[in-house]
Amino acid sequence: MSGDTTNNYGNVVNVNGGQGNVGINYGSVGGAPDDGLRAAVDELARLLQGLRPHLTPEQAQTVDEALPELTPDRAALRERMGVLTAVGQIAAAVGTVGQPAVDAVGQLMTLVG
Repeated sequence: MSGDTTNNYGNVVNVNGGQGNVGINYGSVGGAPDDGLRAAVDELARLLQGLRPHLTPEQAQTVDEALPELTPDRAALRERMGVLTAVGQIAAAVGTVGQPAVDAVGQLMTLVG
């Protein structure tokens, strides 16, 4: 084949020698997962599910699309602040019943920094 070309899509890791190589670590290095962040994400997801009876179809669709984006990954959540803001606004729009979800969004935003 003339002009052999290698197209790499995504991450490429080349390891030449060494010991204890782990490749790419997208989490905390050598530590346990952030249990506080995981608990905050789980709590927000639970609260958003509980709001479903109070949501318009459009709001419910936004929440449904947001739930898979809520992950206990600090860097990913920083990139998805718009998702957190959107669900926080929806929770605020439903009034008092949405306040726990608004608080959970605020806590999560604080944890993500």
